[in-house]
Amino acid sequence: MTAFATRALSPATWDDFARLVERHNGVWGGCWCMGFHPDGFGESVEENKTNKLARVRADEAHAALVYDGSDCVGWCQFGPTAELTRIKRQRAYKQLPVEPPDWRITCFFVDKGHRGQGVASAALGGALREIARLGGGLVESYPENVEGRKTAGAFLHNATVSMFERHGFARVRPLGKHHWLMTMTVPAVS
Repeated sequence: MTAFATRALSPATWDDFARLVERHNGVWGGCWCMGFHPDGFGESVEENKTNKLARVRADEAHAALVYDGSDCVGWCQFGPTAELTRIKRQRAYKQLPVEPPDWRITCFFVDKGHRGQGVASAALGGALREIARLGGGLVESYPENVEGRKTAGAFLHNATVSMFERHGFARVRPLGKHHWLMTMTVPAVS
């Protein structure tokens, strides 16, 4: 396994993030990782890019970027609940009351040339360190259980249950056929 470094998405790392997104045609049809923000997708790929940059400049978009040397090769998007209001499987999520989280982890992306090398795990570790630095609290995510079935890594936008368990998350309840609501409390660091 390669030893990857992580850095927070910020105006200083925006160009690295943008190069990776552009190399992959805007990622998932040009979303620029905007789908989970309150405003959601714009009318065009360029609008999504502009809106994401505005959020980064306003400190309203968080991600742990993963680096292989000087190249950004993946990320994990996270943020306070108010920053990431739009989640998948809303109906199943709302069926049973849960304690509102302080933070959500909503998506991962890994460069196609780096899949299967631990980039997503490095991204999750980086996100948890950033959450701790930013005050910690209850973190939730919605990964997929892939045990006993084949799943293409390109479609695991929220990673796997087993990876989250390795990082200390616990299953709370299923969200549909293969996804789980998982949580952990991250202590703040000074």
